[in-house]
Amino acid sequence: MIYTLSVVGLVRTLLWIIGIYFVVKILSRLFAPYLLRFAAKKMEKRFGEQFGANQRPQQSKQKEGETVIDKMPSNDSSSNKKVGEYIDYEEID
Repeated sequence: MIYTLSVVGLVRTLLWIIGIYFVVKILSRLFAPYLLRFAAKKMEKRFGEQFGANQRPQQSKQKEGETVIDKMPSNDSSSNKKVGEYIDYEEID
């Protein structure tokens, strides 16, 4: 098929594009508050679940004021004796 460019076809296409743009713009103004409210509730629920999952186990295991060490440091670290001598100094103004 051979397609030819006509002014009427071009104007019709432009009118369709402009019409669709304005319809989407109007519909987005109508439905945007509902979509944003839905998204906000969903995010609030997700953050609430994450916050609750992190806080509840710690509260049940620990008493207030109790110190908990999760990981003990390893005693394998050895200092390098070839560094030199440490000299304490005072800064003079």
